[in-house]
Amino acid sequence: MSRNLQSVCFLASTAPEAQAAQQELIRLYGQTPQQDADIVVALGGDGFMLQTLHNTMNSGKCVYGMNRGSIGFLMNDYHIDGLFERIEAAVENAFHPLQMNTDNADGSTSSALAINEVSLFRQSYQAAKLKVEIDGHVRLPELICDGLMVTTPAGSTAYNLSAHGPILPLEAPLLAMTPVSAFRPRRWRGALLPNRVSIDISVLEPEKRPVNAVADNAEVKSVLRVRIAQTEDTTARILSDPDRSWSERILAEQFAD
Repeated sequence: MSRNLQSVCFLASTAPEAQAAQQELIRLYGQTPQQDADIVVALGGDGFMLQTLHNTMNSGKCVYGMNRGSIGFLMNDYHIDGLFERIEAAVENAFHPLQMNTDNADGSTSSALAINEVSLFRQSYQAAKLKVEIDGHVRLPELICDGLMVTTPAGSTAYNLSAHGPILPLEAPLLAMTPVSAFRPRRWRGALLPNRVSIDISVLEPEKRPVNAVADNAEVKSVLRVRIAQTEDTTARILSDPDRSWSERILAEQFAD
C-alpha cells in the first residue's frame, strides 16, 4: 500500500528517551503538524500507543509505534535508519473499539471507548455482585467477584491474560468475558462471545457493593448498569513491521514460556 511519507508527525510520551528520540527523528525526517499528517509515529510505551490510537480514531491516520517505553508489546523496534521504508512496508490492522455506556448512581450517564477492554471492579472491601445479560437474555443472574472484564482480541494479551483469560487471534470475530477472582459461581471461568452481541451488566446491591467501570483508562465511579457493544462506525488503524505484525505477536503469545 502506498503511503504519503511526506506527511508524518512524530509524537512522544513524556519519558526522556521518547523526547530525545522525537527530536532526533524530526531532525532527520522533518515534522508535519498532527492535524495535517497522514501517518503518526508514536514514541513511547504501550500506554502512549493506546492514547495515540484513541486520539486518531476515525481520522484516517495510521499510527506506527516505536518502543521508547518499558514493555512495548504494541510497538515496533526502535531504529532511526530507513524509517520511511519501514513505514511503506508495514502491515496495517484496522479495528473497531468497544463502546461503554453507563448509568451512574448520581443520576448521570457516561460513554467511553475501549481498544483493549471494559472492566468493572469492586470499589470497597465488599465483593461485587453482578447480573450479566447477553442480547437481553440473562446468562448469569448473580456473579460474585472482584471484577469482570470484556476484552477485544487486541486487548486479550493485556489485563485479560493476567486474569487467566484466553488469548484471541486478532482476526477472530470474538470477545472474551473474564472474571477477576470469581467467588460464585465458583467454577465459572469466563466465556467467549460473538463480537456482534450487546452485553448488559447490572450492579446488584450497589449501595452495599459499589462498583467502578473502566474503558481502557477512562474510569467511571459508582455505576449501576453498564452496556458494552463493539462499534461499527469507529476505526483505529495501526502499522506494524512485517516481521513483528500485531497478528503474529498475539499468536506467538499462546506459545510463550
